[in-house]
This record gives sequence, C-alpha cells and structure tokens, in this order.
Amino acid sequence: MEFDKDLRAIQEARDLAKAGGEAAKALSSFTEEQIDAIIKNMAIAGEKHAFELAEMAVEETGFGIVEDKVYKNHMGSGMLYHAIKNLKTQGVIKEDKDKGTVEVAVPVGLIMGIVPSTNPTSTVLYKSMIAMKARNPIVFSPHPSARECTLRAAELMQQAAQEAGAPANSIGCLQTLSMDATSELMHSENVKLIIATGGPAMVKAAYSAGKPAIGVGAGNSPAYIERTANVRQAVERIMTSKTFDNGTVCASEQSVICENCNEKEVIEEFKRQGAYFMSKEETDAVCGLLFKNGHSMNAKYVAKKPQVIAKAAGFTVPDSVRVLIGRQHGVGDSDPLSHEKLTTVLAFYTVEDWHEACELSIRLLQNGIGHTMSIHTEDRDIAMAFTAKPASRILVNTGGTQGGTGVSTGLMPAFTLGCGTVGGSSVSENVSPLHLINKRILAYGIKDVTTLAQDDEIFQKYQGGGRCSAASSDKVSITPEELKTLINEVVTALR
Repeated sequence: MEFDKDLRAIQEARDLAKAGGEAAKALSSFTEEQIDAIIKNMAIAGEKHAFELAEMAVEETGFGIVEDKVYKNHMGSGMLYHAIKNLKTQGVIKEDKDKGTVEVAVPVGLIMGIVPSTNPTSTVLYKSMIAMKARNPIVFSPHPSARECTLRAAELMQQAAQEAGAPANSIGCLQTLSMDATSELMHSENVKLIIATGGPAMVKAAYSAGKPAIGVGAGNSPAYIERTANVRQAVERIMTSKTFDNGTVCASEQSVICENCNEKEVIEEFKRQGAYFMSKEETDAVCGLLFKNGHSMNAKYVAKKPQVIAKAAGFTVPDSVRVLIGRQHGVGDSDPLSHEKLTTVLAFYTVEDWHEACELSIRLLQNGIGHTMSIHTEDRDIAMAFTAKPASRILVNTGGTQGGTGVSTGLMPAFTLGCGTVGGSSVSENVSPLHLINKRILAYGIKDVTTLAQDDEIFQKYQGGGRCSAASSDKVSITPEELKTLINEVVTALR
C-alpha cells in the first residue's frame, strides 16, 4: 500500500526524532576528547566540500554568488571550529570556592534546526558543529527551495561525525518536506530545543511549539556615517558588506545615513566605488518590484545583481555598478526602501547631526528591531551613545555582514544572531554552543541556617536594633506608626 506524501513526511519526521533521541542518550556520555575529534573532522569535511555546497546552493536557489558562499561555508566550519574548540561545554565549567558553587554543563538533548534558503548550507554546517560541541544531536528542516543542498550538507556532517566516532543519526535531515512534517518535528517529545533561522512565520511557529526555542527575526540594519568618519573607508566597508553574496546576510546594511556636512563627499565616494543613485522614478519602479503585500520581500529579486533589478524595473545601469541606492525621506510603507532588502539595494538618508541620526536609526530598527546596526565614527563617545539603540550588535567601523557574523569583529562566528527580548528572541548574542547546554549547579551551604537572623548584621540594623527581630523567641508587637517609621528607615538606607 502506497502512503501519500504528507503521511510519509510525517512518519519520516517521527522516525528522525526517535533516532535523534537515541543518539542524544549515547552522546551524553561522550568525553571532551571524543567530541573535539568529532567536530574537528566535521570542520575538515566542511572545508573540503565548501565549493561543492556553494555551487549546489546557487544552482538550486538562484540566490547569491558561488565564491561568497564558499567563504560562508568556511565561516561555518573551519573558522567556527577554531572559535569553539577550546570552549568548555561539559563537566565542571565554573567553580567559585568563596561562594561554594560548582557549575556543571550537560547537553540539552535533540535539537531541531530550521534552515533558510539564503544560507542553506553554511547554516547546516554551523548549527551541526555548535550542537555537536555541546553533545547534542540535531535534525534539520530545510527550506523547500533549498532541499537538495541542505540535505547534502547534513549528510556530509553526519558522515564526518560518524567517521570520528559519533553515533548514527547524530545529524539528520527531513527529505520529504511538508508543513505537517516540520510541525511534527517541532512538537515531538524527543526534540528538546528549536533553533529557528528563517522567515518571521517560521520563527513564530517555533516559539509557539510549546518548548524552548532560539529564534531570530529579520534584520534592517542602518549604517550611519558620522561627520568624523573616514568616508572612503566607511563606504568601502559598506559596499564590501552589501555586495557579499548579493546581500543575503541579515546583518548586511539596509540603509545609509550621512550628515548634511558630509553628504556630498559620501555620495561622490559611493559613486566612485560603484554605486548608482536612482532617480525618484527609478526608485519607485524598483520598490514596485522588490516588495509585495506591503513590505514583504519578493523572493524573485533576493540576492540579485543590480543590473538584473534595474532591467526588470525598466532602466539600465553599467556593468560596473555594484549597488543601487534610492533616497528616502521617511520610514514606513510610503518609503518602502526603509524595510529589509536582502539584495543589492540600499536606502539613503541625510540628517543634520548625530541626534537626528539616533532618532532615525530607532525608527528604522523598528522594522528589524533588536538585530544589528553600524556606525562609522572616530568619536568614541558618540559610538557609546548608540548602545542605547534597540540593536543587539552595534558595529563600529566595519561592514555589517562581516562584523555581525563575527568575521571582522571579536563576536562569535555565527549565522544565528540573537535579537534580544525587544526583537522577540530569547538571546541577544551570536548563538554558540554555550546556548545549547543546561547548567546544573552544586551549591554548598556556607551559612548556619539555625542562626541566620542573629548573624545577619544588615537584617539586625534594619530591624532597629531588634524591635522586630525574628531571632527572638519572644513575641514582639509593633504599632502601625512604628512599622511605617521602620519601612522609611529601610528605604532611606537602601538609597
């Protein structure tokens, strides 16, 4: 009897979850040396197959640039390995002898990884390695438009892990895709944690599955070129970031903000480095292509060259053009380029000073709240002022793509970038193996529980020398007026 596709997909999800649950039991007893050998072999496999996976991803999805995806695969394998290999993720990870506490790391269990079509192979390499470093198996749900390349990446990671001694089914991937199968995985009792990287609907579904989840929202990163900035370097960094893989990284710049005093220099430098400033009519035509149903990005133009976008919009640009730029005057649907654009298009704004830039940045970040922004400045005080903005990563004098993912900064190399509670995310950092462990804490008694009140000098002081001392066995009465006076004394002391 032949079952239909939906039933087969659901059964496959159940089988993967069950097998992953068995792998979780086995991995929980692996030593640090065993795990390190496994992730090293996985990193080698990622590097060895980086070009193959990049070619598969571009061919299958139509997104991005092969050479840049090769580097992404390197970021998610070899570069990541060197960043995490010395992390302590099992056994005693911290001990405080003065406080009498010992923190012991244990794995969380089977993880479910949701994979986006924009980074379909590098995300698999990255999530597989951070999961395995924390002794967790992982099972992936690919994006339908990136099924083959995601599946291939998962197979390579499983082969490499198993060759180095990992249990079978440590890294799995759905082959028969359906929303019901993805939901089945999300709700499986074997899955203990979900890492969701993808569209808002999928991230919301992960958080609604009734179990712990790490989800990341959309980015809409503004880049502010402040008046003290080296304009040539700032523009070079922004252009390098925005053109990397044709803008598919969510930390890439979406808007450029400059000041009236440096506007002319900024525009001339952008033009010199390959930017094309569109007319209002051209900008409107491009906006009509890029967005549908308001500000939802049209997948047809994700990660496309500016020449492709311009031609579809009814105008032509030279082959030397690297980015299209459209001037905007506000934020919202009346200025569509103020929204996220995972392609080679930027919005452009001019402000009077850094105060106005702050206000504009906050408004722009509402469309990608909690994610990333960047500032190019030589004034540290102004850079510090921007830490008040609703972004988890405020990058200084670097490109958004490279800085946000930890390539050009000291951040953890990652393709899952937390947005904090303001962005609806459970973490604000770049997600690492340390987010995929549970901590069990030994807490030794360091005070005598039978004499706590008598030995507590602060308690005794606040109780007015024993007026209402819990240490006394005699019943003590206190009037409302005395109680009010006592409360005022405590409040005053705490101030």
